[in-house]
Amino acid sequence: MKATVQWNGDVRFSGTSETGHTVKMDGPAEHGGNNVGARPMELVLIGLGGCTAFDVVHILRKGRQDITNCNVEVSALRADKEPKVFTDVHVQFMVTGHKLNPTKVKRAINLSAQQYCSASIMMQRGGVRFTHDYEIRETP
Repeated sequence: MKATVQWNGDVRFSGTSETGHTVKMDGPAEHGGNNVGARPMELVLIGLGGCTAFDVVHILRKGRQDITNCNVEVSALRADKEPKVFTDVHVQFMVTGHKLNPTKVKRAINLSAQQYCSASIMMQRGGVRFTHDYEIRETP
């Protein structure tokens, strides 16, 4: 896997993935940023959310669950001093579908967190404390 990052002036950067997708990044205003892109650490949380959501949807579909939507909210606390790494991460899942089995939803989330989601497992091995919770919503 490979990515490139290009400086675009001030504290703006663009990152391009190996597959050709580009994201804009910008630093905070106190460092000259203009809020024209996500902060790099925000992208880490977005990547984590995407990784675990992908796993949960995949596992539930494979388990023949009629899932119609999956939203993930990721919140994090950072260290007060440099390096301001994540210290705590909480992942909240909102899983929507027809007659979803709560045991299968819980199992899918646990499998992602403990076995499949590379992003969360990498952070956990680095000492980040992880918690997660979920809500099941019935599709009308």
